[in-house]
Amino acid sequence: MNTDCEYIIVGAGVVGLAIAATLASNGKDVLVLEKAASIGTMTSARNSEVIHAGIYYPRDSLKARLCVSGRQALYRYCQDRYINHRQCGKLIVATSASQVTQLKSIQTRALANGVNDIRLLSANDAMAMESELHCKAALYSPSTGIVDSHGLMVSLLGDAQSHGAALATHAPVISIEHNRVIGGFTVHVGGQDPIALTSQWVINAAGHGACALIATSELMHNTHCVEPILVKGNYFCLSGKAPFSRLVYPVPEPGGLGVHFTIDLGAQGRFGPDVEPIETENYAVNPLRAGSFYSAVRHYWPGLPDNALSPDYAGIRPKIRLNGDVYNDFMIQTQAQHGVPGLVNLFGIESPGLTASLAIAQQVGKL
Repeated sequence: MNTDCEYIIVGAGVVGLAIAATLASNGKDVLVLEKAASIGTMTSARNSEVIHAGIYYPRDSLKARLCVSGRQALYRYCQDRYINHRQCGKLIVATSASQVTQLKSIQTRALANGVNDIRLLSANDAMAMESELHCKAALYSPSTGIVDSHGLMVSLLGDAQSHGAALATHAPVISIEHNRVIGGFTVHVGGQDPIALTSQWVINAAGHGACALIATSELMHNTHCVEPILVKGNYFCLSGKAPFSRLVYPVPEPGGLGVHFTIDLGAQGRFGPDVEPIETENYAVNPLRAGSFYSAVRHYWPGLPDNALSPDYAGIRPKIRLNGDVYNDFMIQTQAQHGVPGLVNLFGIESPGLTASLAIAQQVGKL
């Protein structure tokens, strides 16, 4: 089949751009379609910008494997491309005796995932590292860090374009048709000048819109068991000097990693995200949620002053259900799962998607 391009990638977030760079560098003809006005404006821009070590995820899950290999690849990439980042380390803290047992379980899982530098610290050792900290014990992860996510995405786009890939913004994909007889796809793009494009492959990296994109097409019947869940995470900014030089996380809670402390590359401290189930996309931060933040943070930082937190921003985790049950891993669907040759669906690419982006791209490239 003669087509307009070999690969169409839907979505110019960090994962879509990493895939574009990988495919283009291997000589593939790639077009990236993005509905927004610029790259990386959704999930990729609304997170903690943390380079995760690979600690929390079940052994042999995609999250575990791709986070560990992706973290290593990301540090190398940032060093080679002079992308602003810092390997600042992280403390996961237990603030009660019962949580100390949970720390030991987390350490066991981390070691099973290949995070070999994680260490269990006594309360005294942890508080010697961070004088403002209060805890009963802590895990120290020296390989956790932070990254300029926008700088990373600009670099990935540059890599892709230098190898011939093209990007179209203001290009919402309305539907996808599979040409069952001769193969390939017709991708219908809306906007001011609607157009139909043909390709041999379609890679659905549309983030929150990934499930909806397939649901609007004839491919729906092959993926009807996958449903999106929207879970918002709110962040509050800290006024004044940051209390910690490392990231500080509580023991994880259902649906997230707890209200943790992160610091950006400009030394601005913030807390979040919390876990707020929502029905529709909504990025407003309710100032009244600050009360729960003060309560959560003071378990590990009793010195948090009153009136020190202000609403910052929110992100939405693109979680999914499979057959009605919450699915807690990345899902990379290919013909083996949905029966359509040439289609790759990326569902549920929440945290640690930023860390794992280069490894996800390599995985897709192998498919």
